[in-house]
Amino acid sequence: MADTTSPPPACDIDGTCYCPLNGVITTLSRKYAMQLISIIGAHESLRFAELEDHLPNASTSTISKRLDEFEDAGLVTRIQYNEIPPRVEYSLTDDGDEVRTRLEPLLEWASSAD
Repeated sequence: MADTTSPPPACDIDGTCYCPLNGVITTLSRKYAMQLISIIGAHESLRFAELEDHLPNASTSTISKRLDEFEDAGLVTRIQYNEIPPRVEYSLTDDGDEVRTRLEPLLEWASSAD
């Protein structure tokens, strides 16, 4: 019979174990990250100005930075159309949609706690 148990977490010499979620938690814990994932996921795709409309208290630079981080992490796809004026749209990748799906229960729980 094959061993189906998960391997133990990687631990340092001093016994400190590393959680495989560290990178995900770091990305999602940044300001407006979870909101952006949810907003983009609620639409097929959104332009930057539409994202700004959904997050009126967020600065343009913060939204831009999160989108760059999401693109680097493979959570968001950025499509630039060669038009005048330029048009850029953002949508979730399959991984981004999976993150959104897994965030939904947490967000529902948080909203019910208010």
